[in-house]
Amino acid sequence: MDDVYIRKVLNGDTNAFRFFTKKYKDIGYSLAMSVVKDEFKAYEVLQTSFILAFTKLATFKGKSKFSTWLYRIVINEAFKLIKTQKNEIVTYGILPDYSNPVADDITSINEEDEQRYYINEALKILAPKESLALRLFYLEENSIEEIAEITGWTNSNIKVILHRARINLRQLLNNYFNIDKQVLNR
Repeated sequence: MDDVYIRKVLNGDTNAFRFFTKKYKDIGYSLAMSVVKDEFKAYEVLQTSFILAFTKLATFKGKSKFSTWLYRIVINEAFKLIKTQKNEIVTYGILPDYSNPVADDITSINEEDEQRYYINEALKILAPKESLALRLFYLEENSIEEIAEITGWTNSNIKVILHRARINLRQLLNNYFNIDKQVLNR
């Protein structure tokens, strides 16, 4: 289906590019968010990436899927943004204390939603490469080879990053839940 819209855009139907923005905006945002850790910056990266993809569409050779090509643009733009904003202080630590269910009105959240929430909060805290690798592998269900194609990393590098990311994610979640248990035992 992507091929049809690529041809339309290349033949002058610029409105056909909306198909790609609708189809890939959520995953693109998720990937950008994994790297930049800020929703406004993630939207900025996504917008820049779509503009770049639109202007460079003629260079797309079709050797990979269009989504892979686009995700590579998103990831490159995200890393470029954080590289240019090195002066900002980024801290990594434990999750914020959300142990007051009344204040956050989380009593209506089921266990699966709660788990998803804490995993997403932990992904925000992890280093960008670790968060991105976990998101691509587990949430987007890409293979090691597909991640290599999207990111440009080697297979062995991806395996190392995933290994570290799993350890760090486990540690973050354990730290949070230990703090949560201590609050409940008071």
